[in-house]
Amino acid sequence: MSENQTDPGHGDSVAAWATVSIIIVAFALGTLFFWFDIPVLVFASAGLAVVGLAVGLFLKRAGYGVGGSKSKH
Repeated sequence: MSENQTDPGHGDSVAAWATVSIIIVAFALGTLFFWFDIPVLVFASAGLAVVGLAVGLFLKRAGYGVGGSKSKH
């Protein structure tokens, strides 16, 4: 890496970890509910994935994203 480039952080933050964890759980549950043919819970899992995105945005704005005021430096 040259002197002018900075490490982008690769999403190593509370906001990124929370978002990815919630979305992974949502997709795993959605797959399980799809397998057992429970459409209501499949759609609920899709909603949980959207909640995961919202949590990530909230945490990023609260300072827990990469380079945020409350994140590790």
